[in-house]
Amino acid sequence: MSTSYTQAATLTVGQTDYTIYPFDSLQEKYAIERLPYSLRILLENLLRHGEEIYVTDDDIEFLANWNPKAEPTQEIAFVPSRVLLQDFTGVPAIVDLAAMRDAIVELGGSASRINPLSPVELVIDHSVMVDHYGTAQALNQNTAVEIERNLERYKFLRWGQTAFENFRVVPPGTGIVHQVNLEYLARGVFTREEAGQHLAYPDTLVGTDSHTTMINGLGVLGWGVGGIEAEAAMLGQPITMLVPQVVGFRLLGRLAEGATATDLVLTITERLRQHGVVGKFVEFFGPGMESLSLADRATIANMAPEYGATCGIFPVDRETLRYLRLTGRDEHTLQLVEAYMRRLGLWHDAKTPQAEYSALLTLDLTTVVPSIAGPKRPQDRIPLTESKEAFTRLLSTYRQQQVESASASDFDEEGGHPPDEPGAIEVSYKGEAFSLEHGAVVIAAITSCTNTSNPAVLVAAGLLARRARQLGLKSKPWVKTSLAPGSKVVTDYLQRTGLLEDLEALGFYLVGYGCTTCIGNSGPLADEISRAIARGHLLVTSVLSGNRNFEGRIHQDVRANYLASPPLVVAYALAGNMGIDLYHDPIGLDKEGKPVTLSDLWPDNGEVQRLIELTLDAEMFKSKYRDVYSGNETWNQLPIEASERYAWPDSTYVRQPTFFQDIASQEIGVKAIEEARCLVKVGDSTTTDHISPAGTIAIESPAGQYLKAHQIAPQDFNSYGSRRGNHEVMVRGTFANIRLKNQLAPGTEGSWTTHFPSHSVVSIFDAAEHYRESATPLIVLAGKEYGTGSSRDWAAKGPALLGVRAVIAESYERIHRSNLIGMGILPLQFLPGESAQSLGLDGSEFYTVPAITLGLETVDVSVKNAKGETTSFRATIRIDTPNEFAYYKNGGILHFVLRRLAKRPE
Repeated sequence: MSTSYTQAATLTVGQTDYTIYPFDSLQEKYAIERLPYSLRILLENLLRHGEEIYVTDDDIEFLANWNPKAEPTQEIAFVPSRVLLQDFTGVPAIVDLAAMRDAIVELGGSASRINPLSPVELVIDHSVMVDHYGTAQALNQNTAVEIERNLERYKFLRWGQTAFENFRVVPPGTGIVHQVNLEYLARGVFTREEAGQHLAYPDTLVGTDSHTTMINGLGVLGWGVGGIEAEAAMLGQPITMLVPQVVGFRLLGRLAEGATATDLVLTITERLRQHGVVGKFVEFFGPGMESLSLADRATIANMAPEYGATCGIFPVDRETLRYLRLTGRDEHTLQLVEAYMRRLGLWHDAKTPQAEYSALLTLDLTTVVPSIAGPKRPQDRIPLTESKEAFTRLLSTYRQQQVESASASDFDEEGGHPPDEPGAIEVSYKGEAFSLEHGAVVIAAITSCTNTSNPAVLVAAGLLARRARQLGLKSKPWVKTSLAPGSKVVTDYLQRTGLLEDLEALGFYLVGYGCTTCIGNSGPLADEISRAIARGHLLVTSVLSGNRNFEGRIHQDVRANYLASPPLVVAYALAGNMGIDLYHDPIGLDKEGKPVTLSDLWPDNGEVQRLIELTLDAEMFKSKYRDVYSGNETWNQLPIEASERYAWPDSTYVRQPTFFQDIASQEIGVKAIEEARCLVKVGDSTTTDHISPAGTIAIESPAGQYLKAHQIAPQDFNSYGSRRGNHEVMVRGTFANIRLKNQLAPGTEGSWTTHFPSHSVVSIFDAAEHYRESATPLIVLAGKEYGTGSSRDWAAKGPALLGVRAVIAESYERIHRSNLIGMGILPLQFLPGESAQSLGLDGSEFYTVPAITLGLETVDVSVKNAKGETTSFRATIRIDTPNEFAYYKNGGILHFVLRRLAKRPE
């Protein structure tokens, strides 16, 4: 039965009539124009799906009458137009679908029922690593290594291409998923044929990467979800969500000379983190928007996970159309986008009235100054004028920590003082001798979709490199330099301008098209450099133009990581050390021995813009994306096995997961968690990197030992991300981050915990295995912002396989909380003002959680200590919607979907 508000209309564009669902039926009763842009897109989604059982009149009326100041309470269903995957998260998603085909057959259903119902596009971009750099051969060498390492995964994806409908794969070496999405995949307005009609509606999506939000710069509503939730969306399950609060962010003025889009986004990230926008939408508007290119907007939208919002969106306007035309979209698409947006009141121009918002922030762009962010969080902005002082403070703290943690053997016999730090280690590398010191920049990477989608900052980096080259400056020999663009268009315009040659002269050779340093695929440092760092206990640094710099993410030898614009990445490669004042200290000496400062090298904004206008055109984009799905010869020669069900090989990359083994046809129900032990106890800002690390697999780690037992040589371990299709590797890698500080194993870093009641310190995986043998359920205790960072499904899958039944935290990141429920893990939250510390919980106790029921808001957790003494505390149940409760009592969202599909008549 359809809602009373769902009324179709016709929109004619050219010779085509499109069926659309405007707000006509609501206009008389509700002031739709006061709604933020993003909520109007959600409202259209409800109207268009008004005949589905998950949409009601109450949903539509609530959204149409949205109260911007109210706390989110109303659940609605959202059906995205499409789903976007990258290969790290996409491979396990397709693995799950393959396993679900096996499971549904066991339940008496047909394997073909497990099939994406909406378009799914996967871009292979996370597998290339910077093994080779600094030479013209680096791209080909890294590509060859990538194919060799990931052959089993790529064969599996080739099978998926043929086995599943509505599923397309963009082969490796094309670009970063978010940039490919922005430049090619995005429709602006989605169209499809149904019952002889042409339907038109907003292009919306969810993606398995948290930076899916980049597409919001194009006015396309989308955000990151866990792979678990994305799989359900593929299978026709709507995304259930609370109608969010929307924060308006008004932009005034224009960027001053010398400030870049990177500086702007770091400033916005800092402001919004301070304000608090977790779980909220952010909407940008105001006269300052006119001075921002679409690439600038995309840079800001990309960083929504860093400022904590579900999305940060810009409305559609003339600049949107200009970008669509520049990137090769056809004229009919442009006409459709403009006509549709105007018809639905989604078009933005100077006459557009300001919407109502839950809160309003304002930023004058003229106040933005050059900045970096670090050493371990994107929101910790440092004005470039204060960077030297900030690093000096960090180094002082590090030295004090070294003194305090020094073992007895480190102290001299007479005074009991630790020996003086060497301060500098002499190194001989590639025929050069130099001293490696604290603050040394050992990685300088122009990487990630955040900035490589933006010609302005890349051209600026090239022009800075050109001037440095003309003056005779070179990158320091200890710096690992790399250029990993988001698409082939980048190298095209850098080659046309001659700037690629200038970047290469400073060591910034092309190393691959994909996510590299930003996700931990920085590759190894030279042995000589690594040994010097270890010998001198040096606090070395990395500088990258990415969006993530969490602990242990970039490289295990590097403790301090800084985000910066591409031209600043080049500048720091020249300077070679973070402990430098780029405004006053010389970066280097020119051919005549005269000092060169940053001001001598920095290009002006006008010069950058003129070069862009002379170089970029639509044909450049059309030619690079003409054969986007074709791939190279190596990819196309991979064998394809045409079959409905996957023939699981004996592989260390792709294995049949155990999630659906022995699945019953009926839901499992809700059971109490009795006398659980704490496996991990962590503080604030525990990220998904800490829970489910990316990057390298340590030889002595449980995952490394597993691979060695399967005759895999350490040089072939590859990364955790590349092995996400093998649950045996991933469960051993859970909580295996080298910087994890588990309070149950004080004084350690990494995958260690104390097993109770033996009190032995063992690996977290080994402890979980001991608990499994005694049928002991497990919990995790955590502080604020548990699960921030990348939306990794394995940060929930891994704990579930370890036996974790509940997490009790002070607060959660949105996607991770959802993922926990998606894997049948109960998220509980300490009451405001309470924490594990305030309640005196040290993690050695037994914890009992009674069975919860739908609608119950809190639960009393019983705690029994070693003496048998029992206390209790109340916790909030963070199952926020009825649908989430349905997922939880089924043991997870995929189990819920699987049972529903199995029961559906043929």
